[in-house]
Amino acid sequence: MYQRRQVSTLVNRLSEDGIWTMQFVVGPRQTGKSTLITQALERFGGASHFVSADDVANPNAAWIEREWQIARDMTRHGSQKVILCLDEIQKVDEWARQVKALYDRDRRTNTPVRAVLSGSSSLLLHKGMEDSLMGRFEIIRSPHWSLGECREAFGFTLDQFLYFGGYPGAAAFVSDERRWRAYVRDAIAEPTVAKDVLEMAEVRKPALMRALFRLGCAYSAQELSYTKMLGQLQDKGNTVTIAHYLDLLGKAGMISALPKFSDKEITKRRSTPRLMVHDTSLMTALSDKGQDAFLAAGNLRGHLVESAVGAYLIARSECEGFDVMWWREGNKEVDFVIRDGSALTAIEVKGGAEAGQSGMADFLDEHPGTKRIVVGGAASGACTVEDFLMGNVELFY
Repeated sequence: MYQRRQVSTLVNRLSEDGIWTMQFVVGPRQTGKSTLITQALERFGGASHFVSADDVANPNAAWIEREWQIARDMTRHGSQKVILCLDEIQKVDEWARQVKALYDRDRRTNTPVRAVLSGSSSLLLHKGMEDSLMGRFEIIRSPHWSLGECREAFGFTLDQFLYFGGYPGAAAFVSDERRWRAYVRDAIAEPTVAKDVLEMAEVRKPALMRALFRLGCAYSAQELSYTKMLGQLQDKGNTVTIAHYLDLLGKAGMISALPKFSDKEITKRRSTPRLMVHDTSLMTALSDKGQDAFLAAGNLRGHLVESAVGAYLIARSECEGFDVMWWREGNKEVDFVIRDGSALTAIEVKGGAEAGQSGMADFLDEHPGTKRIVVGGAASGACTVEDFLMGNVELFY
């Protein structure tokens, strides 16, 4: 079975002595987090105890304590390290407070239990980590699968990856497009919106959230002001609500609102966003158009390619910590601007029918020292879409 590089990262961390941090495996639903942990435990080879809140009728704080005590007993009075894996931990009320107490006790008594925690709701996991567990954990991110991973694991071509995206579970259904669409819609998109987003207390308008999600999928790689979104959604809400809901969808690994690049932070926060799906299957599976329409030369393919590039950048940015934005002044624009500290890179994507005027030259004039990347097309120095998505292009100088 294919193993992602995160498996080696987790194995290496579990093998370390003298480092006690808990390991959180986080990422969008259906990206293989549980499989990643299982593979790491097999490679680790030592004593382990894996349990899931999904397997318990009423998981609560007492359940966490019982399972943690089993792991403690397996240490043989502290003579061997034991890996305790708690999956779907976010389903336990007040889980973070209980985990903190048990972890701190093990630190005081030098009990060699190493905890690995994961769950399908990145929003709830992050909330617990931020509220109670500061300084006690490290994160291993499980983003959507890349072209390189899908090619090695499933033999995907570039066009297959563009259309079917990077959810590993959906790859089994690509020979039956109707079945694949239903799987992405019913087993991935709907549970994420319903469980990870709508169950959050901040969502007071579920119908608006669902409509916004579908709008974001339809307009991926396109600029859409918050005011225009309200008009499209035919809702009496306000732009602050829309911005908040898009933030939740981004944290759930579904859709991000990329800000416009500006040297002034206040301008960036108030800017018109560019919508971007985190996986192109969200764009294609929820559309009424099929492969032929999306993959034919034209604007639709252009949006699809730009969305694939944007999703690739978002996935890397979450692991590597750089910012992803876009830029426009008047009719001139740059598809993506990424920033890592003081390093800037401007990226222009040519994936379909050429439209609009490139602002690359103007941006480079305004920001000397910026790296230029052209993805696709026949311009001098351009890289192919395939090379870029395979990770063969350095993002920064």
